[in-house]
Amino acid sequence: MADTAQATDVPGWVLKFMEAIDTLEFGEGFAPLTEDTDMYFGTEHSHGVEAIQAFFVKIDEPLNITHEVLEFWTAGDGVRLLRGEATMAKKAEPNRVVRAPFMHIFYLDDGEPLRIRTIRITAGPLETDAVM
Repeated sequence: MADTAQATDVPGWVLKFMEAIDTLEFGEGFAPLTEDTDMYFGTEHSHGVEAIQAFFVKIDEPLNITHEVLEFWTAGDGVRLLRGEATMAKKAEPNRVVRAPFMHIFYLDDGEPLRIRTIRITAGPLETDAVM
């Protein structure tokens, strides 16, 4: 019997994770990540919480960015799906705002406390007409 995804309220840990990415203050928001967590962002692969933090600092530090969660689903067996939109502008050009859709797939370990085993992220396109 196949599992189907069910829409659900966005859990607090997801909102804290998004806030950590926006502020680059990783504390509580990155608590579910471990040294064994793998993150795939497009073609980029980061392994372990420190490498994942460094990746987000590299891509987000030059930006004013806000991630908004639009939808969240549970898909059984520790799989969680998130669809959102990022609003961003380079700090050097704060009035040139760009919006980009994104999707996160979280694979969670069983047990407590909550631990993220793998995150797969797709983002963009930033400007649809650039790819059409």
